[in-house]
Amino acid sequence: MELQGLNGLSFALTRNLAVLVLLGLGGGLSGCAEMGESMTSAFVDPAKYDLYECKQLEPERARLAARAAELQGLMAKAETGVAGPVVAELAYRNEYIMVRGQTKLADEAWRRNKCQETKPATAVPAAPPALAPPSAVKSVRSQSKSGSAVY
Repeated sequence: MELQGLNGLSFALTRNLAVLVLLGLGGGLSGCAEMGESMTSAFVDPAKYDLYECKQLEPERARLAARAAELQGLMAKAETGVAGPVVAELAYRNEYIMVRGQTKLADEAWRRNKCQETKPATAVPAAPPALAPPSAVKSVRSQSKSGSAVY
């Protein structure tokens, strides 16, 4: 009878230990999921934009914003497929995280340099070239040495 009591006690301890381990792992994994902003800097060189000037940062920030939007669109499109979420994660998530990290660093350099957005120059569109009236166009014939030779 004592042997049965020990087996029941060890089973209860093993089960309780397993539950505690699973809860601990679940809590640890949920903590990783909340590291969104800190994870973005893990894939990026923190000094990449330190020596950039405002005129270099402006097109870089625009390029990063366009790439982030493109990747979001690709991930959204991939998620509509059969194995969509898996494909989106495997194919695009790492690059998207990297682009977000680069954007964050470029924005910090932008603020640190006290850059201002440049206004696009409003260029006056050039007038299309005027076409000459058909009567003004003269017919030009190539002349050969023999005059009426047919080639």
